[in-house]
Amino acid sequence: MLISVVGTGYLGATHAACLAACGHEVVGVDTDPDKVARLSSGRAPFVEPGLDELLGRGVASGCLTFTTELAAAAAADVHFLCVGTPQMPGSHAADLRALESVVAALAPHLDRPCLVVGKSTVPVGTAPRLAQVLRETAPAGDAVEIAWNPEFLREGHAVEDSLHPDRLVLGVQSDPADQVLREVYARAIVDGVPVVRTDLATAELAKVSANAMLAARISLVNLLAEVCEAADADVADLTTALGLDRRIGPQFLRPGIGYGGGCLPKDTRAFAARAEELGVGVPAGLLREVDTVNMRQRARTIDLAARVLGGSPRGHRVAVLGAAFKAGSDDVRDSPALDVAGTLQARGADVHVYDPEAGDNARRARPGLRVEPSVEAACRDADLVLVLTEWEEFAGLDPVSLAAVVRTPAVLDGRLVLPVDKWRAAGWDVHALGRGSG
Repeated sequence: MLISVVGTGYLGATHAACLAACGHEVVGVDTDPDKVARLSSGRAPFVEPGLDELLGRGVASGCLTFTTELAAAAAADVHFLCVGTPQMPGSHAADLRALESVVAALAPHLDRPCLVVGKSTVPVGTAPRLAQVLRETAPAGDAVEIAWNPEFLREGHAVEDSLHPDRLVLGVQSDPADQVLREVYARAIVDGVPVVRTDLATAELAKVSANAMLAARISLVNLLAEVCEAADADVADLTTALGLDRRIGPQFLRPGIGYGGGCLPKDTRAFAARAEELGVGVPAGLLREVDTVNMRQRARTIDLAARVLGGSPRGHRVAVLGAAFKAGSDDVRDSPALDVAGTLQARGADVHVYDPEAGDNARRARPGLRVEPSVEAACRDADLVLVLTEWEEFAGLDPVSLAAVVRTPAVLDGRLVLPVDKWRAAGWDVHALGRGSG
């Protein structure tokens, strides 16, 4: 099947490469010529394990091509819309301008029956408006049908999540559209992946609802961490006990400095904003509190760092281990780690940052920060070390050898990844949100 993927950012590039790996002929379209050139050479413009291999294989086989010309996608049977929907400046609502622009530009090229499939995360009610644009401006008119097929990718696991998804949600309006999407995902369906066929609105809600629930879970465990501090309890032991309850489970029960990235923060805010538009703003206040608790974790981390440093970070050298919003990625969008680092610097600390993958992006996002090439370089003569991204490299650090590098052996574990007893035995003063004084 000939498929186009419009928008080749994180979602689109991964989706295109994985579709090609499943035997389809795929053309990726993007307005950024530098991105297109890089993808055409078989290299991703971001870090994602396994993606370069898939891109290289697809490009070499001729099944995967990239272009800046939408006309090159005109003959496709299926067009996937993978355009970003960031937070609207000055608002919590989603910014759909790029998506709307792509649909308007694609429509004049659609002169034959085809299926246009949204994968972008959008407010519920978006698909019918886009369908009307396609009906009115595409030469094929009513022969162009729209569907919605949300993505559920985890950064750092996106290739696996694409090739072996845990579910497929197909928001369709007809049996032929449903059949087309089942052909697209035939390999995954043969492997037994659950398929949920539903309407457009429910499909639009599927991704943003999942992110809202994950965000709420993370903020709830961070609330529990704050209660543990006040009660002189240990949140790590508490979450272990909670995770053994089969109704709750252990996933997303690790407290810390909060969630970030390009999805959970903006999707949670956009969900609440759309709920208010639909007249259910009062119960959606729950999600506004989820966002507030999440942002509070960054402030609490900064306050704890200041207390460890004697009341103020000013004049102290501070090492920040981690810049990406999560391990396995070089993504620094709305990164709690980078936000904490930047705020400590603004309050007078001499901040040195190391991240195994996100160093270059950290430099671009925060030009004033000193980004170092190694843990040792970042920690040299430090008065405090903060572990703010859960990289395995940081969890496996040798506290004895690192103690010889720093000025003061004090560490703030913002992700609860360090073995506390081991670090304390090596002479470190260990601090973390959610741990009592014991």
